[in-house]
Amino acid sequence: MSYDPSQPYSTYPWQPPPAPPEPATRHPRHRSPLGHHSDLRILRSAYRWQRRTATLTALGYFTLFLVLSAYAPSFMASSVTDGLPTGLLLALLQLPVTWVAIAVYEHTARRYVDPLADRIRKQSEVDARRGADAR
Repeated sequence: MSYDPSQPYSTYPWQPPPAPPEPATRHPRHRSPLGHHSDLRILRSAYRWQRRTATLTALGYFTLFLVLSAYAPSFMASSVTDGLPTGLLLALLQLPVTWVAIAVYEHTARRYVDPLADRIRKQSEVDARRGADAR
């Protein structure tokens, strides 16, 4: 009988049991799991662009109105038509500008951000099913 050093000697109970053999892999994955994918970076940058555009549209106009009110009072007091000063006209235009900002936000969400989010959601469901099948 020959001695094999890779096999523990059965009379020594303090030795750890042999390691189980590695399970056979099913098939290699065609792509990396979702956490390592660039779609999340693309989604974050699209959402960031969307937020900045809508925010700068609404707040930029309002800031312009405040700056003109503070530093160009003669311009704001000048009249566009009889009885309608420029300041009042710019103040009344604040609401439509806000609506435009909301419309731009919704348009970019439907056009760019939502399709990316749907694609990531579907891919994560596929990855979750693959993970459940592998177990």
